[in-house]
Amino acid sequence: MSDFKESSASGRLITQERKRLAFFGLPFTFTKYLLTEKKLIVYSGFFTTTEEEILLYRVLDISRKRNLFQKMFGLGTITLSSQDKSMPVLEIKNVKNSNDFKNILSEQVECEKKRMNVRAGEFMGVS
Repeated sequence: MSDFKESSASGRLITQERKRLAFFGLPFTFTKYLLTEKKLIVYSGFFTTTEEEILLYRVLDISRKRNLFQKMFGLGTITLSSQDKSMPVLEIKNVKNSNDFKNILSEQVECEKKRMNVRAGEFMGVS
């Protein structure tokens, strides 16, 4: 984790969240979501840690859903669709303040697309 904070290639850290247990919303899992200016990074695992990332300009769609237990404990699941080959669909499960996290993520995606001069047609193969 300290390697991440020292890396300027990822951009400035915007926010972070943990995957939580659906029951009581406690953060007793080993999955972290870090949102930077340029990418969303997912760290998971305890003995073996996996790090995956999605560049924000590649995100196509963001949605949020909440079941009854998630509503009771203030959680939600955010689903990202992207042009990423290794992770075309990412579910960010059981995050606290899911609406706020989704809104921040959406704003960062739009900022990064503007910065990179990416148009929607570039992803669809339309010129």
